Amino acid sequence: MTSLCRLTVFLSLVLSFNPTGAFVQPGGNRKRRDVRCRESLEYRSGSICCLNCPAGQYLQSSCTTAGQRGECKQCEDGTYTEHTNHLDKCFKCTQCRSDQEVVSACTLTHNTECRCRAGSFCAPDQACEVCKKCSRCAKDEEIVRNCTSTINTECKKIQPKPGSLSVNTSVVLPISLVAAFAVVALLIVVCVRMRHRSKDPGADVLDCLKAEQNDCSSCSPDDGRNGDAQTVSCSGLILTRKPVRPRPSVHEEDERKGLCESLSSSASNSQHSLTGLPPHPDPVTPKQPESRADEKFPQLVPVNGEESLRKCFGYFEDIDVDYHKRFFRHLNFHDNAIKSKEHLTYEDRIHELLNVWIEREGREASLNVLLRALLDLNQRRTAEIIKEKAIHDGHYFSQE
Repeated sequence: MTSLCRLTVFLSLVLSFNPTGAFVQPGGNRKRRDVRCRESLEYRSGSICCLNCPAGQYLQSSCTTAGQRGECKQCEDGTYTEHTNHLDKCFKCTQCRSDQEVVSACTLTHNTECRCRAGSFCAPDQACEVCKKCSRCAKDEEIVRNCTSTINTECKKIQPKPGSLSVNTSVVLPISLVAAFAVVALLIVVCVRMRHRSKDPGADVLDCLKAEQNDCSSCSPDDGRNGDAQTVSCSGLILTRKPVRPRPSVHEEDERKGLCESLSSSASNSQHSLTGLPPHPDPVTPKQPESRADEKFPQLVPVNGEESLRKCFGYFEDIDVDYHKRFFRHLNFHDNAIKSKEHLTYEDRIHELLNVWIEREGREASLNVLLRALLDLNQRRTAEIIKEKAIHDGHYFSQE
């Protein structure tokens, strides 16, 4: 009986134990580095995964239970977040420049969208410091593609149609032909009249035409035959010789030769104009105005010394993120000094490095030095914006 009681008690004790409690559940002792959260949906907080905040909000405090969302807060006006996130603050909205126009205003979930104004463009694959003016096609070009906010005007040369003459050629050529024929006809008439004026009975039309190239000596009178009129055929024209008359005087002969030479020269020039029309002169390219980069940048004078300079630090937050390292290297900062501030936000990083620069330069620190550094980096637009803000807010005035 005693043995039976002991057996009963033993079996009761064995059955009372949970058979799964003796084994370690898989993942029951997981370490932090073993926690894997779903990308773009969750983030790791300690040894658990919390859900991201929705777009338009930022994380105020993390969750305490895995798979839950912590405390999220809505972005303030002028800030945004486009995607789910666990950021500690929202992004600042972009401000369009004066040479741009707003396509869509900034919202809690979308940044401001800007584009160049009509008549200007900026290539999207380049750092758009300032919008460039659209090009115009020349007179001998035609437009292939109109200018847009991201693409410049495209032009190509106009190809002339085969077999067509230009307007100038079609007008000049007939005029030249008429003038040449008129000169030749006038030459024939004058030579014939000069024969009668010089009382030359023997010269014919062919002799006068040869006088164009010679000295008109063939137009001299010929001795008549028995003083009778004779018929002469010249180039298809029937001429009648008159009876022999006395030779002309020396003065009349010289006058006739001079007139023939003058007409011959005129005819030669007219023939030359038919075969050697002068080419059209090339259009003169107008001189381009000087670029704004060559303009002198005015010197600024502080109203209240170093305090005026420090109040302008916020203006340098407009420097493009891709240029800020080059800007501080230009101010003789080493890369290590620049990297030491990378844990700060972009605005705080600018202020910290400028404070270090003032302490290093002392009295030599000047807003003009900072603006000159931007000009050396071809950031003239940013330099002008900072200059205008410094003058508008009453911290500086221009010497000019």
